[in-house]
Amino acid sequence: MKKPTVAIVGRPNVGKSTIFNRIVGERISIVEDVAGVTRDRIYSAADWLNYEFNLIDTGGIELSDEPLLDQIRMQAEIAIEEADVIIFLTNGRDGVTDSDEQVARMLYKTNKPVVLAVNKVDNPEMRDMIYDFYSLGFGEPYPLSGSHGLGLGDLLDAVAESFKDMNLEEEEDDSIKFCLIGRPNVGKSSLVNALLGEDRVIVSNIAGTTTDAIDSTKVIEGQEFKIIDTAGMRKKGKVYENTEKYSVLRALKAIDRSDVVLIVMNAEEGIREQDKRVAGFAEEAGKGVMFVVNKWDTLEKDDKTMNKFIDDIRDQFRFLDYAPIFFVSAKTKQRVHTLFSNIQLISENHAMRIQSSVLNEVVEDAVARNPAPSDKGRRLRIYYATQVAVKPPTFVVFVNEPELMHFSYERFLQNRLREAFGFEGTPIRLITRARS
Repeated sequence: MKKPTVAIVGRPNVGKSTIFNRIVGERISIVEDVAGVTRDRIYSAADWLNYEFNLIDTGGIELSDEPLLDQIRMQAEIAIEEADVIIFLTNGRDGVTDSDEQVARMLYKTNKPVVLAVNKVDNPEMRDMIYDFYSLGFGEPYPLSGSHGLGLGDLLDAVAESFKDMNLEEEEDDSIKFCLIGRPNVGKSSLVNALLGEDRVIVSNIAGTTTDAIDSTKVIEGQEFKIIDTAGMRKKGKVYENTEKYSVLRALKAIDRSDVVLIVMNAEEGIREQDKRVAGFAEEAGKGVMFVVNKWDTLEKDDKTMNKFIDDIRDQFRFLDYAPIFFVSAKTKQRVHTLFSNIQLISENHAMRIQSSVLNEVVEDAVARNPAPSDKGRRLRIYYATQVAVKPPTFVVFVNEPELMHFSYERFLQNRLREAFGFEGTPIRLITRARS
């Protein structure tokens, strides 16, 4: 199922960031628990009523020195462009302001659903403040208190109601879907062209998502590959030039739809912090991952250059130690031909199922070789394991006391599964449960 995107829009100082934090709730701490990954809190994953969605906090945009209304306009334009549903947030204590009306006029021009919310309605006696907001023309205003967390349920119910009218189901097909993500100017577009440039394959264009992306399809030896486009990161001139953070949101949308994510880097520039940010989203989403170091032809190299780059990637991306690394040149097409076969291998690993009897033989052997350490006289006992999901491969391990499963021992079991079954390029998940 595709994830819709919800943007919180409004003039400054109406409480957008507070409402954003309330909606994402405890998920922020989970997101930041991935080692080596930093994030701007301008976007996050959230969920409500069995729907998962991406949430944008437009209050997080770094404002320029332009006049206030131009800043508001830029925020609203970006949110309208990216969002499937818009939460229009106002401040009940201030009443309807000229700036609110400016934002409302921009929102009239879109056909996207708008849910009007009135923040800072902190107690029932203040509910009369919401009636003036009917004049904005978006129907019933939803009273909120960001400081106390009141009214969010009703607001999110209205947002979820809008999801019901959207086609969020992905069409089932046998294609392998992958995307190229990375900072601007690492050569993603050139690499896509190099991947599509062979005469012996069928190439076609298929209309993509609601953001008007175009998916390119390529068939090699009977296997269809679908390249999810993220070129829209450069869309609409100055608006996007001034708000590079939104390129990450577009990458998130591409990651959601992909089986395999190619993290593209520029060999001339090395590793940057934003590389780790987008890589972290791919790992969190449980996608297959591979590193592609582009522009390898431009470097002066010796016999140590490649190993040094590999060591740097392994050090900076320890949470992706299972992802293979490829050095290519989109310009000369050096080693580009190797990518498709490896994308296919990672996709197969991502969807791999292990027979329970074989799985338990490996787990029993691992425990026999390296029993779990005791903790205050108590020792973890593993009874059996079973695979419960693919994409990524997910295993439930039944034990005597789940709290005795230390992170380091879980890591040991994951490594043994990788040694036994490969799983190159895909995360694997272990869930520990008490045997009932």
